[in-house]
Amino acid sequence: MVDVVLGLQWGDEGKGKIVDVLTPRYDVVARFQGGPNAGHSLEFGGNKYVLNTIPSGIFHEHCINIIGNGVVVDPVQLKKEIEKAMTTGVDIKKNLYISEKAHVILPTHRLVDAASEAHKGEHKVGSTLRGISPTYQDKIGRSGLRIGDLLDPNFNEKYAQVVANHKKLLDSFNYEYNLSDHEPAFFEAVEFLKQFKIINSEYYVNSLIKEGKKVLAEGAQGTLLDIDFGSYPFVTSSNTITGGACSGLGIAPQHINKVYGIFKAYCTRVGNGPFPTEQENETGEKLRKLGHEFGATTGRPRRTGWLDLPTLKYAIMLNGVTDLICTKSDVLSGFEEVLVCDGYDMNGKTTSEIPFDLSRKDILPLYRSFAGWTEDLTKIRNYQDLPATFKTYMDYVEAQIGVPVNVISVGPDREETIMK
Repeated sequence: MVDVVLGLQWGDEGKGKIVDVLTPRYDVVARFQGGPNAGHSLEFGGNKYVLNTIPSGIFHEHCINIIGNGVVVDPVQLKKEIEKAMTTGVDIKKNLYISEKAHVILPTHRLVDAASEAHKGEHKVGSTLRGISPTYQDKIGRSGLRIGDLLDPNFNEKYAQVVANHKKLLDSFNYEYNLSDHEPAFFEAVEFLKQFKIINSEYYVNSLIKEGKKVLAEGAQGTLLDIDFGSYPFVTSSNTITGGACSGLGIAPQHINKVYGIFKAYCTRVGNGPFPTEQENETGEKLRKLGHEFGATTGRPRRTGWLDLPTLKYAIMLNGVTDLICTKSDVLSGFEEVLVCDGYDMNGKTTSEIPFDLSRKDILPLYRSFAGWTEDLTKIRNYQDLPATFKTYMDYVEAQIGVPVNVISVGPDREETIMK
């Protein structure tokens, strides 16, 4: 059976740490969507590691790590990640497998991304400028290149054809660029990746399932950034929900077992787009400072706000979440009052459903207030030792969403975790 780990908010929920904590229970960790716009942070042994494309089980020697067909791969970025991971002594060549059907991010994809975002002006969506969207556009447009193409003797011809199309698009944006600055590193990275296991991943994953191996499917970004069900158009370019694990790895729905949904004890998002509970005030700045809320990939400051139960319930419904994991609980220590949004007022009507357009200006979040706590949670390892006020807060969240919170993260290190 396959268990799934994914985010229930706008990304940055702490998926990397949770996958790292859960990996000892699994034989395989497989990324099923997204690309190097993701930043999964792991901390252990006094060191911090940020993974963009490599699955977060890579630091466990027993674990097979698969980059699935639903992922888009930047060879340059992946080469850097691999080389950095190798400094820890991990045998990457032994444990890393790359799907031959994963699409490749070309240097011109990054240029098109930058040109498109600049062209939008004040209406830009807040792209990470990693070339993700243009790569997925080529995938859907049936004109992209895949990892398997890197092994084709005619790869350079295929590459030139795609680049020619991108150049026309860049000219239409009147965007100035110098492709020769980017190509040497790209072709060097292409040769580098050829030494790794490039596989027909759907056959491989299904053979592992048939052998009884335990597989953990790792998602990137978050449910509210899903291309179909997120806060469109301020979303990512792939399906971040449980269904994306099926199409992103080539597995049948009946193989899905547990769905681990991760949410922060508050909310954040990066870039533009709606955020009903955002706190553009001292509270928001305090959350940002205490939570070190800056993008692991981009370094951009994250927008911060209180926990939003309507969006959380929505994400749980879409994903079929069986187990909830709450992260960043320690960040709320020191707040005299903790607020939770449990509904919206829209033109005088109360609702807990997500509207077609979450950007509507008439959405007024309705809050419930809880007493805060001052205790340092980072040293606590047993649920019963948590402050009574924190447990009151968490009990209310559980009662409202109807799914138990089984794991509570009280710090970034893998050891700072409470198994409830």
